[in-house]
Amino acid sequence: MIRQVFATDFFAPEIKYMVMRKCAPTWRISEQPITMCNITYLTQGAAQYRINGRLYNLEKGDLLCLPSVGIFEASTYPKNLMHCFSVNFYLRNATGENVSFPFPVLYHTGVRYDIINRFFELKNAWTEQRPAYAVKAHGVFLLILYRLFELIVYDIDLEAEDFRVRRAMSYIIEHYAEKISVKQLADRARLNSVYFGYLFKKETGMNIHRYLTKVRVHNAENLLKTGEYRVSEVAEECGFADVYHFYHQFKSIKGFSPSKCMPDRNLS
Repeated sequence: MIRQVFATDFFAPEIKYMVMRKCAPTWRISEQPITMCNITYLTQGAAQYRINGRLYNLEKGDLLCLPSVGIFEASTYPKNLMHCFSVNFYLRNATGENVSFPFPVLYHTGVRYDIINRFFELKNAWTEQRPAYAVKAHGVFLLILYRLFELIVYDIDLEAEDFRVRRAMSYIIEHYAEKISVKQLADRARLNSVYFGYLFKKETGMNIHRYLTKVRVHNAENLLKTGEYRVSEVAEECGFADVYHFYHQFKSIKGFSPSKCMPDRNLS
């Protein structure tokens, strides 16, 4: 499992080609250079790719990510024809430079219908070419990449999370400025407080108090960056009764003090 974090939170894919492919028995790609990024997601069948001299056998549910440079060739199996979605694109960072994709060449995501539905949405936008279709295609593709980042880079699978925990997380995000207790969330889930606390930590990797604090701090950071509020005002707005406690929690989570977020450092 990959654990590295992408170098920047900003990247911009530029789609050059997109296809929903249902291979014929004779389908093959002769050896050719790789000139841009590609992801291919198999929804049925199997295929064989040779990438920079290494052989990869793909099956249903596999995600193939071609590196941005090199050579490759590919073929399917006549008795197990590949059906897939495939997208060719350039990936650029905030300064417009081409960057490599942070996924492994081959990763088994399994058959995930949320991803398949997004690919269908992308295919429809790309082929219909209605006004501003490129904007829609770009947005849908970013949602696909976001989902893949969750699964591959950060090992997060929201579909596998307990629905009661997801509801509690949504409630916290909507009501983070209010007083929220473990018992209150447990009662909403109709569970014992101790068991619900255990379940929440098992699903999210942190206890409820820590999750609530992180949500409050993230929202506080956004408010501070506007330069429209004092630190004490933001602390109160985000559910912290004590500004000193807010300072401590903010620095613990962010690694710097709240005042560093503010465009006007004279505010306090």
